[in-house]
Amino acid sequence: MAQKRLMQELRSLQKEKWVEITTDETNLLKWRIGLWVVNPDSVWHGAFLKAEMRFPSDYPYQPPVFKFLTPNIIHPNVYSDGNLCISILHKPGEDEQSGELASERWNVLHGVESVLRSVLLLMDDPEINSAANVDASVMYRDDRAQYNALAKATVAATKKSIPAGVRMPSMDELTPVPVKPIDDDADFWNMTDEEEDFGGSDSDENMDDFEEEEEEDEEEDEDDK
Repeated sequence: MAQKRLMQELRSLQKEKWVEITTDETNLLKWRIGLWVVNPDSVWHGAFLKAEMRFPSDYPYQPPVFKFLTPNIIHPNVYSDGNLCISILHKPGEDEQSGELASERWNVLHGVESVLRSVLLLMDDPEINSAANVDASVMYRDDRAQYNALAKATVAATKKSIPAGVRMPSMDELTPVPVKPIDDDADFWNMTDEEEDFGGSDSDENMDDFEEEEEEDEEEDEDDK
């Protein structure tokens, strides 16, 4: 079940330009990931963040584990060892201790893509009230300039370890190609004069016969009077 689901997700994600995925041919439950931060408004813009995802044998009923391999990421929700604290990767069901609702946590409808997009969103909008790195949380709240400087230093460092042949996609490359609407009957408005008849001639002839019969009936009624 897990491997079949992961193969389907892998094929879909390999079409995306904002993520690079490498898998172990002998172990599909372990993925190496490269995430591009393509949001131009992000302090992490331009970063190529390396990470690892490990999937349980009962995936998708249980969530995967996400860990950054890029070192020295200073972020409120990233532990010093690179492990990420994010609600979507917490086990299914409500948690009274943390106050997280079931809708915020993992469920079978989630997948790798939803996790990766959530990670990118969290990088720009950290949860400072449930911090994995308290110092980074305080810095983000009280000294944003220093926080941003450290983030940009990490961005610069990641650019030195981008794999050969890999580049960040442009925004144009990430924009969906608009689908041209299909004209179901393109020839409808190009009909010839002959076709504009719509078969009305036969009906007109029948109507003439009907009107003649009405006139004859009216004459007979007058004679009877």
